[in-house]
Amino acid sequence: QVPLVDSGGGSVEAGGSLRLSCAASESTYQTISMAWFRQAPGKEREGVATIWLRTGNTYYAGSVKGRFTISQDNAKKTVYLQMNSLKPEDTAKYYCAAGTVVASLHPYHYNYWGQGTQVTVSS
Repeated sequence: QVPLVDSGGGSVEAGGSLRLSCAASESTYQTISMAWFRQAPGKEREGVATIWLRTGNTYYAGSVKGRFTISQDNAKKTVYLQMNSLKPEDTAKYYCAAGTVVASLHPYHYNYWGQGTQVTVSS
């Protein structure tokens, strides 16, 4: 079973919305936290949002706070990233990840990664 499968990317105009999904395998969803990262060409991978699966507590990067919302559906073992008010600078490949550290947006703390889904925002 593939640990994580992320989907939902696409192309939108600035100000638009997209919802990304990350479906986890049974064993992967037993982890502590899941997160969304993004990476634009020529840039380092950046943490966007993370959720502590046991409590639902969420943490966001300053650049997306108030615009993005991370959420979970335990029955579906799926984590979502609702992205509103998208800006051209949000353009990147987005990856979901699973890890064992709470409230971290550092990729070092995540063990499993999805294949990535492209988000392109035009001005």
